[in-house]
Amino acid sequence: MNRIEDWSVEELNEQQLEIYNDILNGPRGCVVGPIKVWLNNPKFAQLGQKMGKYARYESSLSPILSELVIIITGRFWSAKFEWEQHAPLAIKHGLKKEYVEKIANGERPIFEDYKQQVVYDFVAEVNINKKVSDVTYKKAYNLLGKNSIIDIVAICGYYHLISITLNVFEIPAEDFNLNFPEIVNFNKMLP
Repeated sequence: MNRIEDWSVEELNEQQLEIYNDILNGPRGCVVGPIKVWLNNPKFAQLGQKMGKYARYESSLSPILSELVIIITGRFWSAKFEWEQHAPLAIKHGLKKEYVEKIANGERPIFEDYKQQVVYDFVAEVNINKKVSDVTYKKAYNLLGKNSIIDIVAICGYYHLISITLNVFEIPAEDFNLNFPEIVNFNKMLP
């Protein structure tokens, strides 16, 4: 980390160590990236990681749809660390590599799967327009229901927080070798 000194486990106080161990023994299995920054503020880290656990592992969305939401949000923020972590997971969970590449290039994929298209369009509008049109909202609501729409918004919000943390504290990607061009205007991603 460039802007906040990295720490070792031995330096953590009791509260930090408890949070660290909760994360280590949870579904994440490791403490990296933004959570390492948050551990400098343990009260926030505790709340943030709990929200993240829900957003990533316990929401009503399937893993493929959850990862789709995450990579669109990470792309919008140009968060390389996030992209490096989640683009491979999106593919692993079944998202076609060609769709991931389109998103990386700031372009709108045309999905074969209608549900993926509806989720993509909803999330692209949330991130780029900072709101969702009535047409897009109705499609998502009719297809997914209110709980899933709330979860989509929550995942977007959580990954905005993640991406802002990554960008402000200049957390580098670990071994970045993916196509991820600099994009100024994301309008090509919109429906």
